Amino acid sequence: MTRLSRRGLLQTGAAAGVLGAMGTRTFGASHSEPKRGGTLRMGIAGANTSDSWDGRTHSDSYMIMMAHGCVFDCLTEVNAAGELVGELAESWEASPDAKVWTFNLRQGVTFHNGKPFGADDVIESLQMHVAEGAKSAAKPIVSAIAEMKKMSDHQVQFTLEAGNADFPYLMSDYHILMFPAGQVQEAIAGGIGTGLYKVESFDPGVRTVVSRVDSHYKDGRAGWFDSIEAIAINDSTARMNALMTGQVDAVNRVDFKTEPLMRANPNVMIFEVTGNQHFTFPMLTNVAPFNDVNVRKALKFAVNRQELVDKILLGHGAVANDHPIGPANQFYARDLPQNSYDPDKAKFHLKEAGMENLTIDLSASDAAFPGAVDAAQLYQASAGAAGITINVIQEPADGYWSNVWLKKPWCACYWSGRATEDWMFSTAYEAGVPWNDSQWDSEDSARFQELLLLGRAELDTDKRREIYHEMQAIMSSEGGTIVPMYANYVDAASSKLAHGPDIGNLWQMDGSRIAERWWFA
Repeated sequence: MTRLSRRGLLQTGAAAGVLGAMGTRTFGASHSEPKRGGTLRMGIAGANTSDSWDGRTHSDSYMIMMAHGCVFDCLTEVNAAGELVGELAESWEASPDAKVWTFNLRQGVTFHNGKPFGADDVIESLQMHVAEGAKSAAKPIVSAIAEMKKMSDHQVQFTLEAGNADFPYLMSDYHILMFPAGQVQEAIAGGIGTGLYKVESFDPGVRTVVSRVDSHYKDGRAGWFDSIEAIAINDSTARMNALMTGQVDAVNRVDFKTEPLMRANPNVMIFEVTGNQHFTFPMLTNVAPFNDVNVRKALKFAVNRQELVDKILLGHGAVANDHPIGPANQFYARDLPQNSYDPDKAKFHLKEAGMENLTIDLSASDAAFPGAVDAAQLYQASAGAAGITINVIQEPADGYWSNVWLKKPWCACYWSGRATEDWMFSTAYEAGVPWNDSQWDSEDSARFQELLLLGRAELDTDKRREIYHEMQAIMSSEGGTIVPMYANYVDAASSKLAHGPDIGNLWQMDGSRIAERWWFA
């Protein structure tokens, strides 16, 4: 697959950038020609009773899947082949310094309530993320826009605080959904978007039913089901059983322990892609003892990464190195020295922190990632040899993301990764952003924060590679997040379903767009 240059991104705006290291393994897949019809029933993990259609709050797979690419649209989209393409934006162009971006919007698009889509909707939808009191994970993206200007009903110009060659990618972020101007609260309450499917019923944390919109702008190229029923099934065993007994047609987050049994079932197909998903253990570095870099280093050497890949992922992934840039990223630092399991080094760093031993709590739930509790217990066992006692606190699955993550000092977590390095770093590691789950800020990471701004505005590919390699090295050594493993996306579906030649690797379930990309064979 050809990678388009960053200069090409600035000049063409048609299909810019490609995710690297694409890998798809599909068992029992059908590749028939698309056709309309039928109701897709999905059993989806990652649902919560606090779920809503407010894209600013979306943090787990259920709402990500039902919102962007289903009920709502974004300005841009990373397609199944890994290319950046227009969704509600048809094209875009930038100034030579990548500071001023002009987006040309698709015409003839309407919201589900009949309101025409245009420039006003784009501006108000973006302003939501920086409104007073808004707690949006996309705030770092939108706050970097110094000015939004309506050039015409179907053209918007953004002037950024500083150049950012990745800006069109950021407009595909699943938080940045397009809402109707002047009707935002109504749209959040009822799920009113421009997507292929409109909401028929929505019971948060339980069930959602949507139906296909007539005369949609994607007709003939996406949206093949007549309707979709998404059932919240957070329990892994129940979710796998629902697929194998035919109660649902597709599930996410396959239980690796039952995968061989599922693969042997002729009515089930497993689809697996290699992307940037990584499982993590973030610690709040503004809370003792995690504010001591030597404690953080001790914990990095106290985890047996290969054991986690072997026993938790059952080989469906690879060892990671305590930073979030994955093998599908353009500037992934493959040659970085690997943090490995070394109890003696862990003991050394404990002594450097003035400690002979350490006792700490680690909160975990399988809501964080499949096998998270088992992973925490394996970590507990390996750390014991270094004089570190880890108390594993098993947390309830419901409310894990609102009650534990970002609140408890040390917990289990997962990240899907992002298509570009800046997108990933600025979402989770820039000082002051809402989803900085290690609170590793400018006081601890001045050089890292400096490089983040330099890399964002740099257009020279070689210089950007140097910057992002140094950032990965700093995080690997000093950061506040243990990143022990990259995990493949492994999902499953009925063999009655079919899909195109590629499966997206940016999020779960074909880039979380199974609703629009798949069909019944």
